Amino acid sequence: MMRYADRRVLVTGATGGLGAEISRRLAEEGARVAVADLAGTSLAELAASLPGAGHLTLELDVSDEDQWRAATARLESEWGGLDVVVNNAAIGSIATVEDEELEKWDQVVAVDQTGVWLGMKHTGPLIERSGGGAIVNVASILGSVGGFGNSIAYHAAKGAVRTMTKNAALHWASRGVRVNSLHPGFIETAQLLERFEGSERHRGMLANTPMGRLGKPAEIAGAVAFLGSDDAGFMTGAEVYADGGWTAR
Repeated sequence: MMRYADRRVLVTGATGGLGAEISRRLAEEGARVAVADLAGTSLAELAASLPGAGHLTLELDVSDEDQWRAATARLESEWGGLDVVVNNAAIGSIATVEDEELEKWDQVVAVDQTGVWLGMKHTGPLIERSGGGAIVNVASILGSVGGFGNSIAYHAAKGAVRTMTKNAALHWASRGVRVNSLHPGFIETAQLLERFEGSERHRGMLANTPMGRLGKPAEIAGAVAFLGSDDAGFMTGAEVYADGGWTAR
């Protein structure tokens, strides 16, 4: 399936477990992928590993508006436009409402919430000028439910992504830019397993997922590929859950 032939795609947070799998899936479907992440991450290695040709690397701190300006200017200069953006970059904190510190709160909100807004602000007009396309905002089930009663900053930021998506979808609805949010449950990335495997939190993830397992990064990449493609052409402002049934309870 080559739904992304001749499509120009930007993926933020590209070197993480989900970002790399998303980038790979879209490249396999024919996209030219601009992989974006912080300076010092394995961007060149990732780009070289992707199938196809014409991929770009972008050093991008999504919380920095000047870096967004530079990134979109480069995409327009080198590619002549952009068709799809996947706002995937995120950081987390598991502190509770009482224990979270303001500095960490500000960091999480800057990346997970402000970074998505800046991504839409700067790529949406470029997608519109390019003839239309799609924005996929990777949110979380923790933007919709209370989870384990901790991770307050992450919940706040991902909840904002959920509603910002709907607002932006209405803004661009008649102008050819679709905006949808994807809400993964707990996904079996190396980062998650390294941090939580065998812990009480890990056991809680499994126990509260009706399918009884963690999701696979490839399953999230498949959902992203659908939302960014013409197969989802009548979808905008939607929130799609890939959570093994977590939010169905």
